[in-house]
Amino acid sequence: MTEKKKEEEQIVDRRASSRMGGDDAPDEAAVEETPAGEEDVETLKARLEDEKSKAESYLANWQRAAADYQNLKRRAEKEREEYGRLAAAALVINILPLLDDLERALQSVDIRLAGLTWVDGIRLIYRKFQAVLEAAGVSEIKAEGETFDPNLHEAVMYGEGEEGKVVAEVQKGYRLGERVIRPAMVVVGKKAEEAEGEEPEAGEEKREES
Repeated sequence: MTEKKKEEEQIVDRRASSRMGGDDAPDEAAVEETPAGEEDVETLKARLEDEKSKAESYLANWQRAAADYQNLKRRAEKEREEYGRLAAAALVINILPLLDDLERALQSVDIRLAGLTWVDGIRLIYRKFQAVLEAAGVSEIKAEGETFDPNLHEAVMYGEGEEGKVVAEVQKGYRLGERVIRPAMVVVGKKAEEAEGEEPEAGEEKREES
């Protein structure tokens, strides 16, 4: 047997003994396990970071959805309140002409009829109308003697009086809460010569007389 042949047999024997777990065999499995274990740890870390990123993304999406839901809920409640106010305003606007008619009727009653039962009945109905409107949040707009406010008053003509003041009320105005549902129709004060020149009806009368 040649020397080369003997060396090959010795190498085979050493390998066989290492596979059988000999004491002198090198711990090749342990050497191979170390890098594999390190790789598993890195993989787990990467997966953990990925899951954390997903969890943060899900949380952010949930928070946005919750905020959108709250905004939608508030908007829906606000719209319901607005619809309720509009419905109440429409009802009040339809009632106001009746209140105006009752008021004019009471103002035109002759003093000799003031004590009659039917007159007192009309006056009672008028007060009930007022009470119902007040309970619904309706209030009169102050006009006569007040400074003219275009948000509350509608000037129908000028009259002699203090500049910029309401000198007379042609028709009452009303508010529902803070909302003006009908501005007060008023006469605004001006100097005598200016007021006379700006009144269409006075101008027409002068032309007819000339």
